[in-house]
Amino acid sequence: MSIGLIALLDDVAGLAKVAAASLDDVAAQAGRAGIKAAGVVIDDAAVTPRYVVGFAAERELPIVGRIALGSLRNKLLFLLPAALALGAFAPWAITPLLMLGGAYLSYEGSEKVYEALFPHQAHAHEAKRDASAGDTQALEDQKVSSAIKTDFILSAEIMAITLAALPEGSIWMKTAVLAVVAVGITVAVYGGVALIVKADDAGVAMAANTSRSAFGSLVRGIGRALVKGMPGFLKILAVVGTAAMIWVGGGILVHGLEGYGLPQIAHAIQAAATGAASVAGPLAGTVAWLVTAAGSGLVGLVVGAALIPVTSFILAPAWNSIARLRTKSA
Repeated sequence: MSIGLIALLDDVAGLAKVAAASLDDVAAQAGRAGIKAAGVVIDDAAVTPRYVVGFAAERELPIVGRIALGSLRNKLLFLLPAALALGAFAPWAITPLLMLGGAYLSYEGSEKVYEALFPHQAHAHEAKRDASAGDTQALEDQKVSSAIKTDFILSAEIMAITLAALPEGSIWMKTAVLAVVAVGITVAVYGGVALIVKADDAGVAMAANTSRSAFGSLVRGIGRALVKGMPGFLKILAVVGTAAMIWVGGGILVHGLEGYGLPQIAHAIQAAATGAASVAGPLAGTVAWLVTAAGSGLVGLVVGAALIPVTSFILAPAWNSIARLRTKSA
């Protein structure tokens, strides 16, 4: 009896070691894949705060929470199984789908540039694209929906990069790694976004500190700096988010074209980046990245600008007609 119990405990200990090793392997692979997707993660974090600009302070965290839940749903319920299925049965479909996503990101970013450069025309364009003029709740719902759509594209890129970075293994291992990356990146991105959008409120609380100590004075100084600095920081972040959408979208398109035997644009960008880096000395890596991002951004801007009239005069009217028909039939 005792020998059987010892054998059973030995087997349990062996299984526990295997499980621990598997968990370590999942964590290690998720960490490596997450690093490769870091660029898109930064873009995601930069894009999101602009969706809460203009809303009351008490609505900021609920809006971020709604977007985060939508992002997690995108990753776990749609993108994770889709990535596994496409990788197993239709790997040829991954690139064109990513390119469609890149075109959407390019359009979204270019539309923001259009709004900034031509506000009156952009207002008319918005009226055509979405004729519904709703209340604050409708506006919030529209912003959240737009943010989740944009996040879907960025999340798809993150999941694709993660899947490509994984070595050959069982489908369960790939599922576990993709799930860990999905949850970890969502928590990191939207936790950081929540801190950013509430920093000014924290600054107000810190500035109201009444302590007469040196530490109290320091806290009040930091609080006043946050209150004064956050509006400008959010504006800068909005610009960075728009630029990120354009260059990520353009980069997806450039890499997709290269994969389809049209490497000329990618080679031209690479040559420009190499040439600039060769004269940049110790800043060679940074300069090469900036030139590559600028080249991808130019492609994204051209494609996005071309899609604005297509969306205004073809896609949006068609979508509104479908929506009206669905409303009538409901």
